[in-house]
Amino acid sequence: MSAQPGHPADRSFRPPMGTLAELREALSAWGFPGDRAQFEEELNGIDLDDLTQVRELAQAYRHRILLRYDAPAMAALARPTDDVEDELRRKLREAADR
Repeated sequence: MSAQPGHPADRSFRPPMGTLAELREALSAWGFPGDRAQFEEELNGIDLDDLTQVRELAQAYRHRILLRYDAPAMAALARPTDDVEDELRRKLREAADR
């Protein structure tokens, strides 16, 4: 059975996040637990007249929503630390052997 369009398992899934209101909605519905509250706290802590800060904050939280529904990314985040350390050691040894 294939994923339904707009379902999180569908790699083309992208909730609307073009405005702060849409981003807030997406964080509430699709974000990691606590994302919406953390976003509001960070938004309250920046100067809203500094559009660069507002843009960077919005981009970071939009990325969190997209990351949450990217299966390979979530699998990478779920890897045990020992597994990642072993892979890094192996890659360093391979690079040193070249």
